[in-house]
Amino acid sequence: MNKLSLVLKGMAMGIAEVIPGVSGGTIAFITGIYEKLIDTIKAFSPALIGTLRNDGVSGVWEKVNGNFLVALMAGMAGGVVIGVFGVTHLLETYPQHLWGFFFGLIIASAIYIGRQVEKWGVGEVVGLLLGTAIAYYITIASPASGNEALWFVFVSGMIAISALILPGISGSFILLLMGMYTFVLPHVKNALSTLELESLIVTGVFALGCLVGITTISRVISWMFKNYQTTTLATLTGFMIGSLNKVYPWRNILQWTDKESGEILTDITNYANPDNLKILKEVSVSPSDFNGEPFLIPVIILIVVGFISVFALERLGKK
Repeated sequence: MNKLSLVLKGMAMGIAEVIPGVSGGTIAFITGIYEKLIDTIKAFSPALIGTLRNDGVSGVWEKVNGNFLVALMAGMAGGVVIGVFGVTHLLETYPQHLWGFFFGLIIASAIYIGRQVEKWGVGEVVGLLLGTAIAYYITIASPASGNEALWFVFVSGMIAISALILPGISGSFILLLMGMYTFVLPHVKNALSTLELESLIVTGVFALGCLVGITTISRVISWMFKNYQTTTLATLTGFMIGSLNKVYPWRNILQWTDKESGEILTDITNYANPDNLKILKEVSVSPSDFNGEPFLIPVIILIVVGFISVFALERLGKK
């Protein structure tokens, strides 16, 4: 049952990663495995070489919490597949409904995490406000022009992968803000399909940045949990509150970007290939000002369902 539970949690994380603006870190926190996941990632270090020499493969497996990691990764892989084929279909067909569900889910998640803060002091309040401000700024920031230098590709990998394990922050959206989404993604696809040397180099440098980023941020967060647990929880609560703007159900699109050319568009009325576009910038509006059918009642119902789901999941977790 424990392994099945981990697979299902990993599946939920995988689905979340497919959705722009929703982080797998959010799901990890809701399901109670966030600290364990951070400590597991932190275990991957040069010290494993010594463990291999002294204790063999079984020692390394125990050190990196292999059973936990395999079950979680298997679930995430399945979740990504479900997300690509299922959730993306829902986003295209019923976007307001799905965003409503996630809006309710993240409100409840922020309350859930905030309740873990045993005592609110000045440090916790500052952390909450800072986390909220940073996450909100990320949702409204204008994208940069990007930089194709390999050192910047490396830095992009570090920052994007770090965002993936922070609740409320989407790694793919961070790449968009850095102006690197339309540069890195085509190179990764090209590397996988044609094995072209330039694309392989870009992909390799980006992957190396991801590796350094995830091992670094996991150590920082693990250290913060051990030394400043309540401040860290308050800051992560702020991240989730600030990210609500990104999953608000009624958002009008201001800008799109062409996935291939990187061109930024503000009007796609006569655009030949709308499937080749990715939303770049949106603005939250009231349901009455929304460009389209707001589906007000169904969305409100799904916000409530998403909200209740978190606390239902918490009760199930206790059992």
